[in-house]
Amino acid sequence: MTCYSHSRISTFEQCKYKYKLQYIDRVKVDVPTTVEAFMGDMVHQTLEKLYKNLGFQKKNSKEELSKFYNELWTKEWTDEILIVKDGLTSENYRLMGEKYVSDYYDNYAPFDDMTILGLETRDRMTLPDGNQWHVRIDKFGFKEGVYYVCDYKTNSRMKDQEEADEDRQLALYSLWVKNKFKDASKVVLKWHMLAFNKEAVSERTDEQLKKLQQEVVSRIKEIEECKEHPTNITALCDYCVFKQLCPSFKHELEIEEKTVEEFKEDDGVKLVDEYSELDAKEKEIKKQKKELKENLIKFAKQKEVDVVFGSNKKASVKPYDKVVYPEDKAELVNLIKSKGLYDELSSLNYFKLNPKILKNDIDEEIINLTNKEVGYRLSLSKKKEI
Repeated sequence: MTCYSHSRISTFEQCKYKYKLQYIDRVKVDVPTTVEAFMGDMVHQTLEKLYKNLGFQKKNSKEELSKFYNELWTKEWTDEILIVKDGLTSENYRLMGEKYVSDYYDNYAPFDDMTILGLETRDRMTLPDGNQWHVRIDKFGFKEGVYYVCDYKTNSRMKDQEEADEDRQLALYSLWVKNKFKDASKVVLKWHMLAFNKEAVSERTDEQLKKLQQEVVSRIKEIEECKEHPTNITALCDYCVFKQLCPSFKHELEIEEKTVEEFKEDDGVKLVDEYSELDAKEKEIKKQKKELKENLIKFAKQKEVDVVFGSNKKASVKPYDKVVYPEDKAELVNLIKSKGLYDELSSLNYFKLNPKILKNDIDEEIINLTNKEVGYRLSLSKKKEI
């Protein structure tokens, strides 16, 4: 069986091709450490030190923690750490992290809000389908019959209540708590939003947890049965470590390395430019054709004729009765059904049938009456300037 995690499933949901490279093909790439991730790690290690020392009845002062944080930063920092945002330096991020630690200290001292049961807890939980779920809790505590699953977040965006109540990661961790501790009738999920010195808090009922677990098992089944892994282009692609291997960006990266003259002579560039030019002309022609059609109809009405002659061809303009259906067709469909006419008037819905055949999710005899072949869709969209 496989060990799944929130990040693993999220990768599949984000981009199936990325999932294939990372978890099926296990392609190894150099993953640069971003300054945001580095700063988050330094803050995590500092808060972990705070609570570990408290377990030995040693309470660090805020100054001691600040010193530890800064010494750790200096020791671990390298120039290879990636800073993406313009105008910011490592010093900006160091000061941010130092403030997060300071604010946290002021907010929670003397740190007796719960008894700490675990820090950076690592374990696995068995799901109903036999697969494993990776459990990693930043801070796990207990007080007065309540268990707390806590996560430190250094995000620059505050998690709102709706997000907290829909979060999958910590919610599944609460299932692990209930499996491990039989007295855990109440589990509180808590996100320490360090950039805002605030908390986001959520709880789940047993019914909600059961439903969530079923959804996760269903998603895992989808992942394991998935045969096709297409790319999915989003704003996150710019941060993907597999971008150079992605067929959606391979040509872009290739032409970025070319000179201006080489770029102009690239066969792909020329083909897309020519196709784009024809596409624009086609749209303009359709627009012009529509306007001409309207003018011809208007001319025929004015002259009271039904054929208009040109130099070499003639245009027939004949009226016909056209049915205009209501925008909301539900009432019409229900009425047709009540009159017993639905079977006579309905037609085969290829839009619904096609995916069932492609997924083998329909009677085998129906599938055997069809053939599958590869088709291609071609669409144009704007690209970033090179």
